Amino acid sequence: MAYTVQKLKDYSPAALDKAAEKLLAALEKEAAEVKTEPDGKAFRDRWVARKNGVLTQINDLWLKAAPKDAKREVGQRVNELMGRVETRVTEVELQCRDLAILKKAREAGLDARIDEARRALELSDRLDITLPGIPRPLGAEHPVIKTMNEIVSVFRNLGYSVQEGPVIETDYYNFEALNFPPNHPARDTQDTLFIANQEATPLRERLLLRTHTSPVQIRTMEKMKPPIRIVIPGKVHRNDPPDASHSPMFHQIEGLAVDTNITFGDLKGTLDHAMKALFGSNVKTSFRPSFFPFTEPSAEMMVTCFICGGGGKRGAEPCRPCKQTGWIEILGCGMVDPNVFEFVKDKGYDPKKISGFAFGMGADRVALLKYGVDDIQLFFQGDVRFLRQFA
Repeated sequence: MAYTVQKLKDYSPAALDKAAEKLLAALEKEAAEVKTEPDGKAFRDRWVARKNGVLTQINDLWLKAAPKDAKREVGQRVNELMGRVETRVTEVELQCRDLAILKKAREAGLDARIDEARRALELSDRLDITLPGIPRPLGAEHPVIKTMNEIVSVFRNLGYSVQEGPVIETDYYNFEALNFPPNHPARDTQDTLFIANQEATPLRERLLLRTHTSPVQIRTMEKMKPPIRIVIPGKVHRNDPPDASHSPMFHQIEGLAVDTNITFGDLKGTLDHAMKALFGSNVKTSFRPSFFPFTEPSAEMMVTCFICGGGGKRGAEPCRPCKQTGWIEILGCGMVDPNVFEFVKDKGYDPKKISGFAFGMGADRVALLKYGVDDIQLFFQGDVRFLRQFA
């Protein structure tokens, strides 16, 4: 006798379990009787037809008729049953389709195809075709991006977090908040690329392509209270004509650490460790005084040439990267100028209570030195023959 859905009189968990078991047993019994594609279609119509299928009946006779206090429990059971019934119906339909393919192959005398179809059926039990495939590797990291990632990973291992910011910046974040005076040469169009048609805009609100990633330092201090330790990779732009050592677009990595009682000794120790991690434990560092508007005191850091080992010669030939000096200038750094903290003083950066250091280096320059490339333009021309060397 075919299974029919009965209206429930008892909505207790035990009664619901018994009704669900009866329904699933009937489902399995009828599924086992399906042998052909027409049987499979009739089986689907009986169980999942929208108008009078078994699933529609249990929704009407069980869920809709359930008392208010039992609807949640009944709804969960009905949803579970619907999922199991739909899955079983789909399995039966696929089985009928595969059997039909085998039957047609036998009728056509295609024994080899029969074997192939049988193997496919066996594999279908072991393979989940819904899983994502294995992605094909597409190319490799660009040498500049690879160098940036290596530098960033060194500072991440030291506890620094990575911060990013917009490439199109305002004069305020790019210059004013970093202690650049109004008449500083960097604020002139000879050095900086400004967005056009901003003559009527107030100076601090004028848009430009950022000349360094330092604006992210101010933006981060506006959002986060000290202590902070961040490293900032990104693209920057300057009004430089392209040549072997200059580009109007290049990449920079800056770092900032702010806390109480930070000293220049902390800066030297951090950078010395980072250079050894990047270029080898035998590399030595040296600092010489310099000037930057946003740090005081400021310094340029040099490392012993990791190509000639600091000797100035490569065999009998002079070492070109270090110009025979044995030293390579690698970055600028210094203690954060208290005037910079004044712009974020209300965010917890009182220059009387805290101190910090900052540093910045060109990732393209480091990549030039690391890979022995003598023209920065090669990195940006997209010549696959050149880039393939670094894959």
